[in-house]
Amino acid sequence: MFRVDAQTVYRAIHDDAFPAVRLRTRYVIPARAVEELIQRAADSGGVVDIAEMVAERRAAREFEQKSGGAW
Repeated sequence: MFRVDAQTVYRAIHDDAFPAVRLRTRYVIPARAVEELIQRAADSGGVVDIAEMVAERRAAREFEQKSGGAW
């Protein structure tokens, strides 16, 4: 679907650079994540930088951990 080597996607998942759900031995990428990629590309009119999305996810996760999930 992404037209990249499967190992590239697996590497990104293992590096926590791409969202996925593990079901036994398979990884499933949530449709919401794909829709977000498409929306970002449409909004920007260009290429989406996954590294930017990863940084946002990690920062949000770190904030939640430090704040105990409270806003």
